[in-house]
Amino acid sequence: MSYEIVFDVKRGDFDKAGEASRKIKHTLQQLGVTNKIVRKIAIAGYEGEMNLAIHSLGGKILLEVGESKLTLTIEDVGPGIPDIDLAMTQGWSTAGDEVRQMGFGAGMGLPNMVRNADEFDITSQVDVGTKIVMSFLL
Repeated sequence: MSYEIVFDVKRGDFDKAGEASRKIKHTLQQLGVTNKIVRKIAIAGYEGEMNLAIHSLGGKILLEVGESKLTLTIEDVGPGIPDIDLAMTQGWSTAGDEVRQMGFGAGMGLPNMVRNADEFDITSQVDVGTKIVMSFLL
């Protein structure tokens, strides 16, 4: 089994926020992935998708389905993360008041991604962008 799908996420597009993670969940269910793994990747994917909409200038989510693992890559354009260790702290967020009033930006995105992924890697460069690669073992 080998499968790959890409989703574009636009900055501030809260009307479509969550659409990619819903499609990922549906796709994995159709492929017969266990509910436990589908739940973990749906949570991590949603958190990544929201981070793209809230913090970046837009980006992409790539789902790769392999024989023994699923890989979710989230890559964005600018502004980057100046302090990854601080950004990984539960409850820390740079989200503005407008985003918080919509119920987002609680500082749980990266911690929830780490908690749900079997493997997690993040790289970021200020004024360039951020790349997160998460793997989920089947």
